[in-house]
Amino acid sequence: MAISTNTVESSREGLFSDIFANEGGEVFAVGFNAESVEALVEVLADLDDPPRVQLMTEESVLKALRSEFELASMAAELVAAETLSLRTTHELFENALVVMEEVVISVVPTGRTVAGLVSDDGEFVDAVSERWRSVWEVGTEFGLRTPAWSRVADSLTTEFGADMEADFEAMIGAVATPRGTESALDEVEVSVLAAAKHEKMLYDVSTWGEDVGVASRATFSRVKNRLEDQGLIETEKEPIDVGRPRLRLLLGDERLREANADELASVAGSLLSTTGA
Repeated sequence: MAISTNTVESSREGLFSDIFANEGGEVFAVGFNAESVEALVEVLADLDDPPRVQLMTEESVLKALRSEFELASMAAELVAAETLSLRTTHELFENALVVMEEVVISVVPTGRTVAGLVSDDGEFVDAVSERWRSVWEVGTEFGLRTPAWSRVADSLTTEFGADMEADFEAMIGAVATPRGTESALDEVEVSVLAAAKHEKMLYDVSTWGEDVGVASRATFSRVKNRLEDQGLIETEKEPIDVGRPRLRLLLGDERLREANADELASVAGSLLSTTGA
């Protein structure tokens, strides 16, 4: 067991690292808010041998997770590895709990610190575990509808090469924002801009995006139209043997063409905000 006494850390990540270090087996995480879910996902992703965590919380919290592509794809990776399971329930959550085999840990955040208050009374631990196990059994499984990060990265490398995958990853990291704020770019816009940087075909990147689960081809087309209308990208027609010519994506603003991947994301976001997109 990782901790057996009350513990205070400066962050949720620090507390969860303490809790889950060297912890095997099955763990229930109950009633986590958005900040705690984010910290949980990041800590589990960094552990070499994480426990199997069954996370049960409010549907709105998991929908917020789904809306953040990079974090959701990390969570999807954990789900695919059977490290993380997600369910929702209509039960009321009095507080956030980590329920383990021998202890129940209450997660209590303050403005600057977060505490893990440990209860190891056997009857109490058994009662809490039994309650939430029964709630879990009738809970609703939550689907992230986001591809695992490794699938995105591997398929990008296979379809378009390691350089474009590296630029996509750098741009996704660059547009990540603190919780509660809104990024100027989403994963589809990043995909289109990365493709334009490498002068790829719209058909190819939109087909990749639909196949891997980033977004539909129709969504890619709408984003392409918006970015082209705002002058961020340009297109060139490429004739094919049969059917209408296909469109090659190009960066349309000199400031974007001169930027590296990290800078490209921030410059594109600034251009979109100034043009009112």
